[in-house]
Amino acid sequence: MKRAFDVVACALFLLVCWPILVVIIIAIRLQSPGSAIFTQIRVGKGGRLFTCYKLRTMYAGTANLPTHQVQPSSVTALGEHLRRFKIDELPQLCNVLIGDMSLVGPRPCLPSQLDLVEARRQLGVLEVRPGITGLAQVNGVDMSDASRLAEIDAQYVRTQSLFGDLRLIVATLCGRGVGVDQVVR
Repeated sequence: MKRAFDVVACALFLLVCWPILVVIIIAIRLQSPGSAIFTQIRVGKGGRLFTCYKLRTMYAGTANLPTHQVQPSSVTALGEHLRRFKIDELPQLCNVLIGDMSLVGPRPCLPSQLDLVEARRQLGVLEVRPGITGLAQVNGVDMSDASRLAEIDAQYVRTQSLFGDLRLIVATLCGRGVGVDQVVR
């Protein structure tokens, strides 16, 4: 049921919003050199690695680090707004459609975040698809505290339901967790 909801919701959203995405992609390309779509290897279900898509919000050549370790000066002016309102996550709808992610679940981390990957493995968090939004994000918890994040992610895994996912999606769309990005100035 969750997978069917993910596919239908993503397909409808992309169908309606693709013109807005095209305008944002053009704006990114006009503001700074480099691809408008940023790709990064992330840890998915079962610990499998996958390519995660985002709108590029940082200057080309920025180090491949977890967000909480990146310098605020790496973020472009447009990128600051895209990050603040989580618009940079929209290309992850494609990740959902191809089955690497879900709309709701633990945010995927980098393979280099070994403490977080191991904590998630021990708590069973890697048994679900990562999500575009999740319980930790809605509650303003970032990836800088691996054990706390893994515990909140495990709480989501234990209590997940379609109704709970809908509540988290609505909370995200209403701005919960917006503006907590540590990289945004």
